[in-house]
Amino acid sequence: MGPMEEGAAETNYTKPLGIRYIEYIKRSKISYKTHQVIVLIVTFLAYASYHAARKTTSVVKSTLDPASDEVGLNFLPWRMSYLGQPGERRRRFSWILGDGWAPFDGSDGTALLGEIDVAFLAVYAIGMYFSGHLGDRINLRIFLTIGMVGTGVFTSLFGIGYWGNIHSFYYYLGVQMLAGLFQSTGWPSVVAVVGNWFGKKKRGLIMGIWNAHTSVGNITGSLVASALLQYGWGWSFVVPGLMIATIGVVVFLFLPVSPESVGVIEEDELDSPKKSGAEETEPLLTSRAEVKDQPVGFIEAWKIPGVAPFALCLFFSKLVAYTFLYWLPFYLSHTAIDGQYLSDAAAGTLSTLFDVGGVLGGILAGHISDRLDARAITAASFMYCAIPALFLYRSYGSISLTVNIILMFITGMFVNGPYALITTAVSADLGTHSSLRGNSRALATVTAIIDGTGSVGAAIGPLVTGYISAESWSAVFTMLMGAALIAGLLLTRLVIAEVAAKIEESRSRRGSTSRSEPAVVDV
Repeated sequence: MGPMEEGAAETNYTKPLGIRYIEYIKRSKISYKTHQVIVLIVTFLAYASYHAARKTTSVVKSTLDPASDEVGLNFLPWRMSYLGQPGERRRRFSWILGDGWAPFDGSDGTALLGEIDVAFLAVYAIGMYFSGHLGDRINLRIFLTIGMVGTGVFTSLFGIGYWGNIHSFYYYLGVQMLAGLFQSTGWPSVVAVVGNWFGKKKRGLIMGIWNAHTSVGNITGSLVASALLQYGWGWSFVVPGLMIATIGVVVFLFLPVSPESVGVIEEDELDSPKKSGAEETEPLLTSRAEVKDQPVGFIEAWKIPGVAPFALCLFFSKLVAYTFLYWLPFYLSHTAIDGQYLSDAAAGTLSTLFDVGGVLGGILAGHISDRLDARAITAASFMYCAIPALFLYRSYGSISLTVNIILMFITGMFVNGPYALITTAVSADLGTHSSLRGNSRALATVTAIIDGTGSVGAAIGPLVTGYISAESWSAVFTMLMGAALIAGLLLTRLVIAEVAAKIEESRSRRGSTSRSEPAVVDV
């Protein structure tokens, strides 16, 4: 690797300590593909830990508020009426599961927990925009490490309220808002890093598989938090907090942000810089000395073709996905299936199958979009397919447990498929759009704009569901089907452009074939 060694002296100081140690033990440089494997593993663990820490609140709700079964009946988000009434509203110190925890054990406990959820998601959505802006301007490894350690600290502080006998609503509200702020650093950072290392050719499939970290994190968080509840609900926050902080240290030690930062060059580029007829004739990131990358401004990023339609599409797509994330266990425990109601624990376990379907949906969407080279067509098709899936799940999910499982799996596949595709491959594609002229420093900003807009929908979906579920769950599913329809329609212009490009490509192929046929006959 002669060319790699030429810049070793210049770039070695930017290499993470863990990478330097591995190379010292091996007594040789780490290959490009090995770096890619490290990136996939480290970023997978990183974002899985973000979701594991995020999931704990929904698991502990029933312990903090034993009356949480009434959620959806008296859900009044942002009714900030709790001012710390004394006496009967508070309990001194409860160590027994099921007794609840002041201030969430009163008649307005469900509303208070709802306010914390919405506050977390609101700060997360707003913070996403600023995180992407910062991520393109500072070292992503350092930025991600700070975000993970900060998330771990504030997630743990929520649990410390258990041992500290803290019953102030505003303590828990403030801690969750700060946790949401640090959580917003994760997604723009990990997508930008993965986008730096993987070209567009197989990005959809790779990121579709890699995006399973969301479901893995949700399931891990649920299992860890549930298992620790018997020792006191505080542990359900502290342990996931320590987990994400620990993985944050791993990120600091081992995550290579980009090929340039560690001085490696892809082997294919050394052998054949440009291959005639190949799908991708230029590397994802240009490493020429004459190109000076400048961070892309927030408004400029919005103007990149495709960013606005996909961001708005994700608003409605994430609205549907997060409504299921926050409300599916409750819906299952309050809907008769084959004439019987599931326990809260059984409903929580069953709801994980929605995430399992989402994993398959993300992989399929990525693979199909790679084969067709049509992100918008794939995303819109999945959103349209989600509409009948939602209708069938609401209409026939109560027939039997088997039918419910099958329909839930299918619904999860179509709902989470485009959500996964847009937040990963599409964001990375647009962050390296041709209009940027090789500038690599737009990935985090573009990712933040798209997922930040989607996160606003993620906050609104559960919020609106809290109101209308009190009247009718059929109305909730009608809202979700309408959101899926709008999400698909928002991509219409891009779909038409992709279809036109495919038709033109097909015509040019037929034309070149017909021109070559006489030459074959003459010979």
